[in-house]
Amino acid sequence: MNLETVRSEFKKHFDNTDGFVYASPGRINLIGEHTDYNGGFVFPGAIDKGIIAEIKLNGTDKVRAYSIDLKDSVEFGLNEEDLPTQGWAKFLFGVCREMIKRGVEVTGFDTAFAGDVPLGAGMSSSAAIESTYAFALNELFADSKIDKFELAKIGQATEHNYVGVNCGIMDQFASIFGKEGHLIRLDTRSMEYQYFPFDPKGYKVVLLDSVVKHELASSAYNKRRKSCENAVAIIQKKHPHVEFLRDCTMEMLNESKNEIDSEDYLRAEYVIEETQRVLDVSDALELGDYETVGKKMYETHHGLSKLYEVSCEELDFLNDCAKKCGVTGSRLMGGGFGGCTINIVKEELYDNFIETTVKAFKEKYERNPKVYDVVISDGARRLA
Repeated sequence: MNLETVRSEFKKHFDNTDGFVYASPGRINLIGEHTDYNGGFVFPGAIDKGIIAEIKLNGTDKVRAYSIDLKDSVEFGLNEEDLPTQGWAKFLFGVCREMIKRGVEVTGFDTAFAGDVPLGAGMSSSAAIESTYAFALNELFADSKIDKFELAKIGQATEHNYVGVNCGIMDQFASIFGKEGHLIRLDTRSMEYQYFPFDPKGYKVVLLDSVVKHELASSAYNKRRKSCENAVAIIQKKHPHVEFLRDCTMEMLNESKNEIDSEDYLRAEYVIEETQRVLDVSDALELGDYETVGKKMYETHHGLSKLYEVSCEELDFLNDCAKKCGVTGSRLMGGGFGGCTINIVKEELYDNFIETTVKAFKEKYERNPKVYDVVISDGARRLA
């Protein structure tokens, strides 16, 4: 996926004059999983895989869009009743509608887009599409007056209101706010954020996709969320100031251990420990201490697998392979129940790690895991 491809496809489907070209990335999350709905921290970074779109006003009240990857076209109006039926087009329509709700006078445009964010691997291709168009429409129709936080919220509202996914803000936030060579620690309660240097010289960041369907079983997700709320309700009896598990210590949890259901206790234990791990990783990144970062990643995987129980056999297998190959850090990334592991691996160990793991995984599961090298990159921007 590159700018030239998008430009030539745009010309082929629309006209021979150039429009403006915008891009937004997918994301990884280094650490801080299932912490967002517990008022805690997440630690995402934008990556060098994303969406590129060319856009040109067409002087009508209709949007004409072409998905280069899907070889599919759509045309839709800009009123609420004009919602297109194609799933991919709902992202574009939703962003237009959310802009209009905020007083932006969006008119018709032509657009073609393509991407290289792997679908279903937990790198948030959907947020990349939303952020590309939110950033573009802000520049084209609102003279860039909408601030970046609101652009991220426009992407999130698109998911909630037009796609039917009740997601948090992390994916869109990372796609808009990404900064080359930096991860972002986001406080999901206060929405305060801080950039931390991430330049692991001598290491590579690689994702291994288990190719297990990345579907966060909604009932399992909701059950874990309820477990966390149950634990908070009991802890609040002795500590009324507690609002989320993020406010709890292990001492508080253990004080109420006899009153808390054993499963709820395990879920709460994971979240409290994960909150502290994010802070430990913050300190380690400032020191350039990637060995400590890696150790905390392994601890997170153990917690997600054994306490929160959102891993699966294939992800645990990939994590075990990483350990055996001397990989610095490895954990499942995302909500769980499939998807990827994220790994920080020394460059001199990289080839052996990939070769050994792919071979072992194929022998056991009769398919290859997918391998994605990623580099931390900039967020939404105009390219041309």
